[in-house]
Amino acid sequence: MELAQRVFDAMPARNDFSFGILARGYCRGGRSFDALKVLDRMPSINLVVCNTVVAGFCREGQVEEAERLVERMRSQGLAPNVVTFNARISALCKAGRVLDAYRIFKDMQEEWQQGLPKPDQVTFDVMLSGFCDAGFVDEARVLVDIMRCGGFLRRVESYNRWLAGLVRNGSIGEAQELLREMAHEGIQPNSYTYNIIVSGLCKEGKAFDVRRVEDFIRSGVMTPDVVTYTSLLHAYCSKGNTAAANRVLDEMAQKGCAPNSFTYNVLLQSLWRAGRITEAESLLERIGVKGYNLDTASCNIIIDGLCRNSRLDVAMGIVDGMWQEGSAALGRLGNSFLSVASDSSSKQRCLPDRITYSILISALCKEGRFDEAKKKLLEMIVKDISPDSVIYDTFIHGYCKLGKTSLAIKVLRDMEKKGCNPSIRTYNLLIRGFEEKHKSDEIINLMSEMKDKGISPNAMTYNSLIKSFCERGMVNKAMPLLDEMLQNEIVPNITSFHLLIMAFCKIADFPSAQMLFDAALRTCGQKEMLFCLMCTEVSTYGRWIEAKNILESALEMRISIQSFPYKQIIAGLCEAGEVDHAHSLLKLLIAKGYAFDPAAFMPVVDALTNKGKKQDADMLSEKMMEMANFNDGLATDSRKITPGSRRHEHAKNGQSDWRALLHRDDSARTIMKIMKRVRTGWGQRGNVYEHKQQQNDDFYVLENTG
Repeated sequence: MELAQRVFDAMPARNDFSFGILARGYCRGGRSFDALKVLDRMPSINLVVCNTVVAGFCREGQVEEAERLVERMRSQGLAPNVVTFNARISALCKAGRVLDAYRIFKDMQEEWQQGLPKPDQVTFDVMLSGFCDAGFVDEARVLVDIMRCGGFLRRVESYNRWLAGLVRNGSIGEAQELLREMAHEGIQPNSYTYNIIVSGLCKEGKAFDVRRVEDFIRSGVMTPDVVTYTSLLHAYCSKGNTAAANRVLDEMAQKGCAPNSFTYNVLLQSLWRAGRITEAESLLERIGVKGYNLDTASCNIIIDGLCRNSRLDVAMGIVDGMWQEGSAALGRLGNSFLSVASDSSSKQRCLPDRITYSILISALCKEGRFDEAKKKLLEMIVKDISPDSVIYDTFIHGYCKLGKTSLAIKVLRDMEKKGCNPSIRTYNLLIRGFEEKHKSDEIINLMSEMKDKGISPNAMTYNSLIKSFCERGMVNKAMPLLDEMLQNEIVPNITSFHLLIMAFCKIADFPSAQMLFDAALRTCGQKEMLFCLMCTEVSTYGRWIEAKNILESALEMRISIQSFPYKQIIAGLCEAGEVDHAHSLLKLLIAKGYAFDPAAFMPVVDALTNKGKKQDADMLSEKMMEMANFNDGLATDSRKITPGSRRHEHAKNGQSDWRALLHRDDSARTIMKIMKRVRTGWGQRGNVYEHKQQQNDDFYVLENTG
């Protein structure tokens, strides 16, 4: 940009186009204030250049500056047009400020008769992408309905945006329905449309879905291209299924679809990250046979793989060699690497870049080798590679992990001096460092500094301050932060509420904790995690009835209880003399068809026995043994366990305490009493035998031979 500015200054004559090129360059480089200076030098204000600078300010989060420029345009008689508004909406969405963008969009919809431009096709498309990228699927769905009614959902590009949003947010079924709608509306899908679906199915991470994708491809609905096959390869490689990946490569060869460098890079990355170096070398030999040369991205994958596999010094040596030898520097790893790095043009094409140094610096900082990391930072500056905020953030994160927050602050000041603007991530890393040291005042100062620089805090920022206050027992200071978040249009997340709920439970203010739980449900939705954390917290402090009520609400909503402390709740109720509540909870678990740990029956059986309720105890004993047999793989339950159901999930993933209970000394006599009662009460079900264990006359192992 400095050279471009010098050329611009030396021009004997300039026109609006000259000013526009220079302003756009500054905006692309994140230097919109310099672009504004270019605009100030123009003989007369220009709409195109103004739109460029407005978008630049929005991208950098300088919304106030963008608004000031829009007002300046109006004051000088230059009416902002739909391009101005689209630029603002697009930039705000890309910066993650979707609600700000939507406010502008809504004004355009409602006030176009008062002089604002009406939304056009681009406006709707940009707003749709903004909602989808931010995960606001419900809002996007409403917008799509408006687009249908207004005739703005007529292009394959618009459908592709909505498809990509559905896939990105896990709504694969709805995305496939949308494909059928396209056919009904006469919209012809293109290869990008199908690749969105394929990519989404592959990224679900289920082998079944990947096979379904292959069936979808072979059905003839679409013609697979290199992108399609690369998505399949990525899915299989992420699962470690090398055989399937090789089969896809062979199919590509049969169909005449040549892999590109990106395809091979996907394979290389998965193998290196899995530490499968021998297979990576075999792949490199195959690449050499095909005549492909490694590029910088390929070298970066190998360097990253070396760092991940504790070969950091080797990686550093390769980077040093790349400046003289290009990709041939990889030859020192072995002949397989040399075979693909011997091309004469590789020295010119394959040089270290910012990502290369970012990988090295990150690895060095993780190992605490900060002095060497600093040398690499200086080296990249000397090599005319400008470090970005990610590299500085690496130093900040490393120092904060070691508790060296003063050095982290020094890095922040250094990056500002070098003209590298800190991001929200930069400040969040610093704030997290001060949070670990319980320094709330420093966090408040950093948040104030962020606001002065036009960087809006997010939920993570506030959560650090909330946590700091809560851990110091200052809940009265933490609670108002929720209101402050809402005033700043920052939606509190589950962590925000969890921290405060924990703090109120700790000081035994359970009504306030319940109030926050209710607010969390309204804000975050009826999420399993919320019910689980509230149930766990009240259980921790022995509030068994409240915990039981929360658990029962979760059961009514068909929420999985695998992570809930249901055994502690049942045991706690029995210890507190609330055996009837514990018994009713067990019956509800059974009635709802949940599979759970049979050990949960024990406290209730004992409590009922002690109260003389032998019939109820016998019935529970029978059910307990049925469930124990099911957990041991001897299916005694007559109800069907379907794949994907909660019962199947528990049977597959649940870690039962039942076997451990059988081998505990303090439980042996109780279990034996149950078994005797079972035999006398309802016959020889399961042919249960008793075996005395050596060296312990009172300990028995039960063996079911049924």
